[in-house]
Amino acid sequence: MELLIKNAKVVDCYGSYLGDVYIKDGIINKIGRNLRKSCKTIDAKGYVLMPSFVDLHVHFREPGFTYKEDIESGSRAAVKGGYTMVNLMANTNPVCSSMDTVNYVRGRANQIGLIDVHQTVSITNSFDGKDISHLDRIDNSIKIISEDGKDVMNSKIMLDAMVKAKEKKLILMCHCEEENLSKYDMRIAENIMTLRNLEFAKITGATVHIAHVSTQEAMKYIIRYKDEGTKVTCEVAPHHLFLENECNYKVNPPIRKKEDVEFLIKAIEDGYVDVIATDHAPHSKEDKESGAPGISGIETAFSVCYTKLVKENGISLEKLSEIMSKKPSEMLGVKKGKIEIGYEGDLVLIDLEAKYNIDSERFYSKGKNTPLNGVEVYGDIIKTIKNGEIVYSNNKYEI
Repeated sequence: MELLIKNAKVVDCYGSYLGDVYIKDGIINKIGRNLRKSCKTIDAKGYVLMPSFVDLHVHFREPGFTYKEDIESGSRAAVKGGYTMVNLMANTNPVCSSMDTVNYVRGRANQIGLIDVHQTVSITNSFDGKDISHLDRIDNSIKIISEDGKDVMNSKIMLDAMVKAKEKKLILMCHCEEENLSKYDMRIAENIMTLRNLEFAKITGATVHIAHVSTQEAMKYIIRYKDEGTKVTCEVAPHHLFLENECNYKVNPPIRKKEDVEFLIKAIEDGYVDVIATDHAPHSKEDKESGAPGISGIETAFSVCYTKLVKENGISLEKLSEIMSKKPSEMLGVKKGKIEIGYEGDLVLIDLEAKYNIDSERFYSKGKNTPLNGVEVYGDIIKTIKNGEIVYSNNKYEI
């Protein structure tokens, strides 16, 4: 399998240039100008070619909740959004606490064949909040453990889990929320548990990743601990960058104040945010009307972030590529996220000048739940390429 992409503006975390990219047997084989190959060729003049995106925080709901999403619909949504790898959360049914469930998910993803999948394993067995013995039975293909959707309330258990994570060289991803305070004040609930989890990371030396940071206080804690040398990374979700608390759409953590949004963007500029991750959380219409928190966001993430961060706040496209492609790839230990010889041929072709209005009825995801319907954004995904094969093509473009 060969593919030549010509005349593109090539952009990754290291810079930009006009050039051609040749992919052979799924790997970037040559980069240059005026390359000639007898193979399928795309003339990408006027468009931007970037490494495809890697999403560190996704809910595809399978097994157990396939009326909300399944691995096939989620995979199709991912490639439409320019993603070729996702990290799936463990809050399925059954909870992903065993290699049997991991292998089921992997098998389904491989059968569909559109994207690569890493399946997270729960911190406690079946989210019981008490037992971490199952972590001794997972193999070294597991990179991340998380209780996402909740936090581990018992501090001794969380401390033990971090010790175990360090021993097994796992990243422990934290959904920071003190449940006993959630009904009282979600802001305090996030801030208190962020501080606890950071302190435990410092004490144990574990590698900890803080999910969907939404408050300026939580980000300030992260900055402090990063500066002290604690092994901590963090992510911000597109909706926490684009929306402010005049929007009363239910997500967890909630949409925050303008001051929080501004501080998160400053943290991106200053290099403290490692990853933009969608927390793609599709729901049925009935579940959303019943109060289920979450946004279906994987199809709109690039456009939302490009519009907010690059167009409105002057953050470079190279920085966006770093936190949407390079860093999440490094965390998952995969050779993606750069346009470089020897890296996987996972790329996305984008029309940065195109603007469109978000329409959830056109989502590939089963989840149509978004507060962004009708919002105008820039940056239309033209093609998504996985291992040198086109896995998504926007049919309004002729190339």
